[in-house]
Amino acid sequence: MPPILVLVEPQDIVNIATAVRVAKNFGVERVRLVRPRQYDAYRIEGIAHNTADLLDQLVIVDSLDEALADCVWAVALTARERRAKRTVIRPEAAAHELEAKAADGPVALVAGREDKGLTNEELDRCQALVTIPTNPAYRSLNLAQAICVLCYESWLVRAGISQGFKLPRHRADAATGLQHELLFGDWERMLQAIEFFKTRQPDIVMRSLREIVFRADLDGREATLLRAMALEVVRVMERKGIPLPPFA
Repeated sequence: MPPILVLVEPQDIVNIATAVRVAKNFGVERVRLVRPRQYDAYRIEGIAHNTADLLDQLVIVDSLDEALADCVWAVALTARERRAKRTVIRPEAAAHELEAKAADGPVALVAGREDKGLTNEELDRCQALVTIPTNPAYRSLNLAQAICVLCYESWLVRAGISQGFKLPRHRADAATGLQHELLFGDWERMLQAIEFFKTRQPDIVMRSLREIVFRADLDGREATLLRAMALEVVRVMERKGIPLPPFA
């Protein structure tokens, strides 16, 4: 179950709209506002397009206690440094905790006012605080930016895609030893043809080329393409009458 996004006394309707859009982007289905300074669903949807379904379920409450009454665990976004007797974690760890605790009931991500954030008393209502490392000379993030970071991390965990991108559906076979050797042989002949070795040691150059190619971890199609480049250069030189070493 996605976390509930709780905004405490948001002051700017544009920030509310941006937070709602972020929520929709990353699969957060419930938003609760604590005493917003202004609220207009029509204007918000005009800024955050296609979020009517989320806005229909949005709840406005009078206190943070009311917003968290049914939640078993809540994390608060704050830019403050570590304080005694508080659990402070980073966004990725917070996302994993939110997912784990969601097995027991609703969980929440709490963000405060644009200018002052959350009070100590409001932070006390949350089991953990999450800070986002930023430039020490300019620590404070915009409300929606901070929400976006944590919602993104939460989405990665919930969607099970934190391990990276899937492999291509039609992945080519890895380049074989024979394909590599044909590639290196034809590249060496090409480099000879353009007199690249005139002031360089062929063995050293070719060894460096091997390392570059091996680090690239070519598949068979890529190895064939690189070999075709070398062959074409040599053929062009041959048509111009330049003596060449024999092909493999």
